[in-house]
Amino acid sequence: MPGNLLFIEDDSLVRRSLANRLRAAGHRVREAGTLSAAKAVFAAERYDVVLLDYRLPDGTGFDLMDDMAVELPNVPVVMLTAHGTVDHAVEAMRRGAYTYVQKPVEADELNAHITRAMEVTVQRRETAQSGRRMESGRGADAFLGTSPGATALREQIRRIAGSPVRAVLLEGESGAGKGLVARAIHEESERAAKPFVSITCSAIPEPLLESELFGHESGAFTDARKRKMGLVEAAEGGTLFLDEIGDMAPPLQAKVLGILEDHRFRRVGGLQEIESDVRVISATHRDLRAYVKDGRFREDLLFRLRVVPLRIPPLRDRLEDIPLLAEHFVRQLAVGWGRPALKLPGEALDVLARRPWPGNVRELRNAVERAVILATGPDLEASSFREDSPAAQPPDDDASDPVLPCGGIKIEEWTDALVRKALRRSQGNQSAAARLLGMSRDQIRYRMQRLGLLKGPSAA
Repeated sequence: MPGNLLFIEDDSLVRRSLANRLRAAGHRVREAGTLSAAKAVFAAERYDVVLLDYRLPDGTGFDLMDDMAVELPNVPVVMLTAHGTVDHAVEAMRRGAYTYVQKPVEADELNAHITRAMEVTVQRRETAQSGRRMESGRGADAFLGTSPGATALREQIRRIAGSPVRAVLLEGESGAGKGLVARAIHEESERAAKPFVSITCSAIPEPLLESELFGHESGAFTDARKRKMGLVEAAEGGTLFLDEIGDMAPPLQAKVLGILEDHRFRRVGGLQEIESDVRVISATHRDLRAYVKDGRFREDLLFRLRVVPLRIPPLRDRLEDIPLLAEHFVRQLAVGWGRPALKLPGEALDVLARRPWPGNVRELRNAVERAVILATGPDLEASSFREDSPAAQPPDDDASDPVLPCGGIKIEEWTDALVRKALRRSQGNQSAAARLLGMSRDQIRYRMQRLGLLKGPSAA
């Protein structure tokens, strides 16, 4: 499979020799001998794989990897070095390298690493494209389903998006898809070419939320050394999505009201009023009317937010959409993890249709992800989706108590054995194996490096 490669190596003889061999294998190769030369070219093209030498005249390969994470997202890095150590390898993987190759390396061996890395590139791009189609790329059509509830919601999304209304309130249970609907309204509207800016009000401490939303002037408070643009300014001309607005403190609610009523705001510590042209979409799973009675939410703000209220139906009210959603998630996850095609047999779909789904679509996706991780064949087991299955429920204290042999164990050998078992269970997918063991992906990679398992194909 030929690809477009960026080869960064300071030894010109080594670089040209390997580059010519790679070109003979069908690849297109752009060469660079220094960090500065690499920075000048790495944003100019779409590369499939980057070959990166560790030691360079003006720095190390690690110095470049942070920039590459921004400029070349999802592009695998094959790190090359003549000074390899385990610590080096672990650090390279921690920084996002696909694999770590000791020099000298033969062209055939390097080409094998490139071929495997390119497979990862294809999977990552397909996953990103699938995610964009699902999350934001298709407007109202991103809300999947053929049920009357899903069909009616798509019609409402299009009508709201095409109207001049400046405030929309999305109501619905957690996990029902309020964020997806907010982005769909933006994508269907005339504001689609402008920014869509999202913030979860409950995720940011109250003292910081005002500065995040409205920005601040230099000297407005301790550590405010320079002016900062807030998210309202960042969303100018587009859409500001305030998720979990029910958790916003009343003093800050008054400033949000100012945006809706006067289309103006002030930065923290500022005197100048700034005009604002944004559509505000807010979302909540709270009962805001009850919050108004309790004095936790401003009634005038609720009236302004509910110019157009939109209720997102829970999954239990559109059970006929479950097969379509589940099969979509199976395809999406299989592609993202480099797994072969998996099937949802009728028995599994029957189990899914009988569950109550209090966590809605988010819970369904999590259940499918768990089943994909545990799958050992081409069909997903119905037992993986039952609420009382070992996969769906945490073990009780007695069941989770490990058996300790009388002669004791060697903890390192025991851990290595678990890592091997988890990798077999997940068919080599490092992220999935990490989830099974409660480890981070970096910890799995470290163990694989110790066991000599990173030389073969590695799932990203």
